[in-house]
Amino acid sequence: MKISFTPEAVADLSRLRIFIESKNPIAAQRIANELLKGIEKLKAFPEIGLKVIRAPQPHLIRDLFIGNYTVRYLMNDNEIYILRMWHGKEIEKDL
Repeated sequence: MKISFTPEAVADLSRLRIFIESKNPIAAQRIANELLKGIEKLKAFPEIGLKVIRAPQPHLIRDLFIGNYTVRYLMNDNEIYILRMWHGKEIEKDL
C-alpha cells in the first residue's frame, strides 16, 4: 500500500512543526516523527482509523488519532491519501 500526502497535509505538518518548535524544538521533532510513524502503520492496517460519518463516502474517509493529533485520510484500492492533519485543540472548520 502506497501513502501519498496532499499539499494541504504537507502544509499542516509544516504548520504544526513550526508552532511547536517555537515553544519546544525537541518536542517538535518528536511529534513530527510520531505522526509519520503512525501514518506508516496505515500501510499494514489501512482501516485502523475511524470512519468519518459525515463524509460523502464514509467507508473511504477515516480519521487516525495519534496522541492529540488527528490525521484524516482517504483509502483507495492500492493507495492512501493523507488529506489533513491537526491538533485536537484546533477547530476542524478553521483548517
